[in-house]
Amino acid sequence: MAQIAENPLILVDGSSYLYRAYHAFPPLTNSAGEPTGAMYGVLNMLRSLLLQYTPSHVAVVFDAKGKTFRDELFEQYKSHRPPMPDDLRSQIEPLHQMVKAMGLPLLVVSGVEADDVIGTLALEAEKAGHAVLISTGDKDMAQLVTPGVTLINTMNNAILGPDEVVEKYGVPPELIIDFLALMGDSSDNIPGVPGVGEKTAQALLQGIGGLDALYADLDKVSTLSFRGSKTMAAKLADNKEVAYLSYQLATIKTDVKLDLTCAELTVSEPDADELHKLFGRYEFKRWLADVESGTWLSSKKSAGKAPASAKKGAQAEETVSASAVEPNQLSQEGYVTILDQATLDEWIGYLKASDVFAFDTETDGLDTLTANLIGLSFATQAGKAAYLPVAHDYLDAPAQLDRDDVLKQLKPLLEDEKQRKVGQNLKFDRGVLLRYDIELKGIAFDTMLESYVLDSVSGRHDMDSLADRYLGHKTVGFEEIAGKGKNQLTFNQIALEQAAPYAAEDADVTLQLHQTLWPRIQQSESLTRVFTDIEMPLVPVLSHIERTGVLIDQNILAAHSKELAIRLNELENKAHELAEEPFNLSSTKQLQAILYEKQKLPILKKTPGGAPSTNEEVLAELALDYPLPKVILEYRGLAKLKSTYTDKLPLMINPQSGRVHTSYHQAVTATGRLSSSDPNLQNIPVRNDEGRRIRQAFIAPKDYIILAADYSQIELRIMAHLSKDEGLLTAFAEGKDIHRATAAEVFGTPLEKVSGEQRRSAKAINFGLIYGMSAFGLSRQLNIPRKESQRYMDLYFERYPGVLEYMERTRTQASEQGYVETLDGRRLYLPDIKSSNAMRRKGAERAAINAPMQGTAADIIKRAMISVDAWLKQSDAPRARIIMQVHDELVFEVHKDDVEAASEKIRNLMEASMTLAVPLKVEVGTGQNWDQAH
Repeated sequence: MAQIAENPLILVDGSSYLYRAYHAFPPLTNSAGEPTGAMYGVLNMLRSLLLQYTPSHVAVVFDAKGKTFRDELFEQYKSHRPPMPDDLRSQIEPLHQMVKAMGLPLLVVSGVEADDVIGTLALEAEKAGHAVLISTGDKDMAQLVTPGVTLINTMNNAILGPDEVVEKYGVPPELIIDFLALMGDSSDNIPGVPGVGEKTAQALLQGIGGLDALYADLDKVSTLSFRGSKTMAAKLADNKEVAYLSYQLATIKTDVKLDLTCAELTVSEPDADELHKLFGRYEFKRWLADVESGTWLSSKKSAGKAPASAKKGAQAEETVSASAVEPNQLSQEGYVTILDQATLDEWIGYLKASDVFAFDTETDGLDTLTANLIGLSFATQAGKAAYLPVAHDYLDAPAQLDRDDVLKQLKPLLEDEKQRKVGQNLKFDRGVLLRYDIELKGIAFDTMLESYVLDSVSGRHDMDSLADRYLGHKTVGFEEIAGKGKNQLTFNQIALEQAAPYAAEDADVTLQLHQTLWPRIQQSESLTRVFTDIEMPLVPVLSHIERTGVLIDQNILAAHSKELAIRLNELENKAHELAEEPFNLSSTKQLQAILYEKQKLPILKKTPGGAPSTNEEVLAELALDYPLPKVILEYRGLAKLKSTYTDKLPLMINPQSGRVHTSYHQAVTATGRLSSSDPNLQNIPVRNDEGRRIRQAFIAPKDYIILAADYSQIELRIMAHLSKDEGLLTAFAEGKDIHRATAAEVFGTPLEKVSGEQRRSAKAINFGLIYGMSAFGLSRQLNIPRKESQRYMDLYFERYPGVLEYMERTRTQASEQGYVETLDGRRLYLPDIKSSNAMRRKGAERAAINAPMQGTAADIIKRAMISVDAWLKQSDAPRARIIMQVHDELVFEVHKDDVEAASEKIRNLMEASMTLAVPLKVEVGTGQNWDQAH
C-alpha cells in the first residue's frame, strides 16, 4: 500500500470537490433560502484533510470561468455537460471566501483547467524534492502519479501510488493518457477510438505499449488474445487522428505559467473573524461554535490517534474514534441495478476478476431458517456496486431475473473457496443461502469482526454505526424506506427505486469499511492472527451450530412453568405480608415507596435521576439484613426464568426442524466471549435447582445422548500461567483440588483437614481475585467482617506472591498503553484507565486484571470449536454434532454407539487447543439430557 510521506505538499482539486459535494450532500439551505450543501461538503472534506495531515503547504485549485485551450482543440470537449446549476453557481464565490479565510492558498487560472495547474505544481514540487499528495476524484489525475506524487480519493480516502494505479486501471501511470485516448472519457466527452472499451484498451497497452508503439506495429494487434483483436487494427488505423486528438485532450499540462511557486503555498492562520461572519450567514452552527472557541482547525489534530497513554514505544498504533471522521456522504453515481442477463454476465465477470468483493443479501426476515432471499448486492471497488433483485413482489418476470436461474449461475462463484468475499455479519448471509442449497465459501473478511477485533469497546459494530464512525457516512436506514411499526414493509414490498440504492449502498459501504479497517488490523501481527486464525474460521462453525439447533421437551417445561407460577404466587403473598399491604412487585416506583418511604431501609445507591435504586446489586446487599429485599430478589429470579425460558422456549421451537435455534454473537462482549440470544443460553443458572430443571428439558433425540465437555477452572489455570506463581503452578501440575490447596495455604491447614467452609472461602478468594474483587466485596460475599476478609487476602498474597505481582504489573501496563491483551494478542482497550473518577478508574483496573484471563478462555474455546468442527467433518468421525456453546462448555449430540470414541477425541482436542504452563483439563459428562451430562 502506498505510503504518504510526512508533511507533503497537498494539492486539492477544488472543482472535483465541488461537484462531488453538490451531488453527495442533500440540498441544504439556510433560513434565507440560500443553498449551502456544496459549500458544507467541500469545507467538510477540506477540514478532514487538514486535520488528518496538518500540512504546511497547500493549494486549493478551482476551474476558471470560460473556455480553455482544449475547447479550441475540440469543439465538442465537455459540450455534453449541462450548464452549471444556479444553486451551485451561487455557492462558488462564498466558498472561495471561506477557503481563503481558512488560511489556504486558492488558485483559479484562466485558459486552463484545475488539473493543469495541479500538474504543473506537482511537477515543480517533485523536481524540488518535495512529496506531493493530490486530493481528487478524477481518474485522469492518475497520469501524474510517481513514487513522489500520490493521489487520495476525496470520498473514500483510497490512496493511489504507482502500484495502486496498476491494480486499479490495469496500466501504469505513464500509460494512463494512452488508456484514456483509446477508450475515451465520457465525463469529459473525449471521443476515444470507437469499439475500444476498458478491457480492450488494457489488452492493447499491456500487449504492445502506448499509442506510438501501437501505430508503429498495428500488425501485432491481431495476435493478441482479446475478443475482436482480428479487426481492431483496422479500427485503430481508421481512427488514428481521433486517437491522437484524444491523447492531447487527456494530457494534463505541466508547464502552466503561474504567479506562485510551490514553496509559496504556505498555510496561514485562519481568519477567525471572516469565518465567523461567513459561517454565521450560512448557518453552519456547529462550526460557528468551534470558531468561537478557537478550535475549528485545531481541536482534532490528534484525533484518529491513540492517546499518549495508549502508546508504548515503537509499537504505538493508531486507533479511530467516532469524532475523528467528518461527515462524508458517499456518492451513488456508480450504483447499478441488474435486471437483464447481459448486465448479470458483466457483473459476474467483475466479481470473478476481483481479488475480493463485497457481498450482501436482502431478505424478508431475520430468521435464516425461514427468510426468503429477495435480492443480492455486490461491490467490486469503492463506489461501484450493484443490486440484483430476484423476488420483489411487484416486478414481473420480464423485468426481474428468475431467482433459481440466478442462483444457479452464482452458485459456483459463491461456493468457490478461492474467490474471497467480504461482508457485514456474513454468518447471516451464509445461513440464508443454505436454504437455497448454496454453501457460502471464501468467507475471508467480515467488517463486523474487523471492527470488533480492532477495538471491541469503541462502540457498536453494526454497519450503520461503523459507516458513521469510520467513513463519516450516514447510511440509508431501513425504516426510511420500509416505514415503521405494524405497517412496515418487508424488503420484497419496497419499490425498486428505493430498494436498489439501499442494497447497493450496503455492499459499497461494506467494501469501503474493509478497505479502511483491514490495513489497521494488519499493523499488528497479533490482531491479524486473532482475526484470521480465530474469528473468521469460527463464522461457518457457529452458522452450522445455529442451523443444527437443540431438541426441547415441552412437557418438562410446561410442568416446571406451573410449579414456578405457584412459587411466584407464594412469594408475592409473602412480600405483601412483609410490606403490610399489597403492591406490584414488578413496579419500581411502588417498590421504592415500600422499601424506602414505608420501611425506611437505607438508601445505598441512587439512579441517575436521583431516585433510590432497587437494582439487583442493591437488593442483594439489603437482603443480608432485611427480609423483603430477599423475597423480591427470589421473585425476580424465578419470574425471569419463567418468562425467558419455561414459558418462552416452547414457543421458539421451529416448526420445520422441531428444534430451538439460538443465535450466537461474536461482536458483543468486550473480552471476546460469545453471547447468544433467542434464547440466551448463557443466562440459564448453573448452580441452583431451577436452572438445572430447565437444563433437563434440553434432551437428546432417539439413539443419541447429550455429551457435555467443560473446561475445568480454566480462568484460574490461565491466572497460574500469566502470574507464573510457583504455588499455583505446583498445585495444578500435581492435580490438586485448587480451592482446597488454596485453603490449606491461606489457613495454614493440612490439605486433608481443610473444612468445607474453608474450601468455600478459598473458592471465593480464587474467583474473586480473577474479577478484581476488593476486601469489601469479599466480606459481603462471605458475610464476614471486612478486617477478616482483608486478612484472608493478605494471607493469599503471601502464599501466592506471583498473583499480586501479576495484578500490579497488569494495572501498570494498562495505564501505560491503554489496553491489555490475551495470550493470543486480542486487545481490550480501557478508556477509563486514567479517569479522574476513582470509581471508573478502579472499574477499568478490575477489567484489566480479568480481561486477559476471560479473553484467553474465550480464545481457547473458540480454537477448540474450530478444531472439533474440522474433525467432525472427516469421513471417519463418529456420529456427533455440536449443538451448543455455553461459557466454557461445548455440548454435543452423540450417537449412543460412538460415545466412547467421541468423548476421548473431544477431550483431547479441547485440551490441546492451547499450551499453557499448566495442563488444560476438560471434564466430559453424558446423559439423556443436558443436566445429566453437565
